[in-house]
Amino acid sequence: MVPGSTRPHSSTASSAVVTSRSPEATERLAGRLAAVAEPGDLIALIGELGAGKTRFAKGFAAGLGVAATVNSPSFVLMTEYPGRLPLFHLDLYRLADASDALASGLLDERQRDGVTLVEWADRFGPALPVASLRVTIEGTGDDPRTIRLSAGVPALARYLEVAR
Repeated sequence: MVPGSTRPHSSTASSAVVTSRSPEATERLAGRLAAVAEPGDLIALIGELGAGKTRFAKGFAAGLGVAATVNSPSFVLMTEYPGRLPLFHLDLYRLADASDALASGLLDERQRDGVTLVEWADRFGPALPVASLRVTIEGTGDDPRTIRLSAGVPALARYLEVAR
């Protein structure tokens, strides 16, 4: 195992667990996942402040060929980036719950042509679509990250294969 790499931890048919030993390894994992992204995919990032959600988003964007600098869109709620597929990067940190997100029109028909990546997706609560790849990042600071990937529908299992 190369220091700073990711390694599969465990997996089941609809989930996989990977350990990431550095922010760069998290970005590389996300870039590999982006390689199998298809139009209409929803990637739901869940984790504490400082867990690495934005680092994951940067790696995913790079994997889609996004050339722009990707930052957390906390103050604008959503940023769209051109790439192999359009990337719709949402950050729900400042929203109280799903009703705020849904009422503000953050999810719309444009996103079916690209990939929607949502930081703080747990703010959706039970309104989070089942047809999503849930990426839960555990750990903060200099600690390794445990990254749990859960495919809500069989079509998203392609992400789990790449993570293994």
